[in-house]
Amino acid sequence: MSLINCSSISKSYGDTKVLNNVSLTISKKDKLVIQGSSGSGKSTLLYLLGGLDRAESGKVIINDHDLSRFDDEGLAQFRNKYIGFVFQFHFLLPSMTCLQNVLLPAQIGGVLNKEIKKYVKEIAELIGVDHVLNKYPYQLSGGEQQRVNIIRALSLKPKLLLCDEPTGNLDSKNSENVISLINSLVDKTESTLVLVTHDNDIASRFKSKITIEDGRIIS
Repeated sequence: MSLINCSSISKSYGDTKVLNNVSLTISKKDKLVIQGSSGSGKSTLLYLLGGLDRAESGKVIINDHDLSRFDDEGLAQFRNKYIGFVFQFHFLLPSMTCLQNVLLPAQIGGVLNKEIKKYVKEIAELIGVDHVLNKYPYQLSGGEQQRVNIIRALSLKPKLLLCDEPTGNLDSKNSENVISLINSLVDKTESTLVLVTHDNDIASRFKSKITIEDGRIIS
């Protein structure tokens, strides 16, 4: 059963066509890697899947919801409920502790409760960052910050986890650890994973892959 159905989506920025008539179906619990050179459109596709940007034509349907039918507020609520994001930069708020950062999606969604607090602490313990939850982001290493970011993204057990170059700022050892964590945690939460990367070593760890070139899927 599919979670994502994109049909003939296109996107331009000014006179530049970034995505050109892209169609794509992704099954529930699949793990898909999107590859392509800089400027190929891979990150733009990811942002359209996450409702962070809107297609100018075509449809993006996620979990039977047509994203074009949402206004901005409705789209924000949909993202909070169904989608988790992990970017190259962790975007942890410096004025909050790591635990406060992790619980922010639940707080925004009005669903913060004891069960969610227990769940995120269990994940933190599982991946070895429970000791940093009461620290501030600046007190953590880059690898620790990204692991906290992953916990935040998965805190509400999203149906879809979108990752845009999640290891781009990490060394090879931390990159390997982060990809292993993402793999294991999406299995635990039964989420669908879509990951953008330019790293062939990371891509080789996944069976499902597409390559985008000049705004089109070429393989």
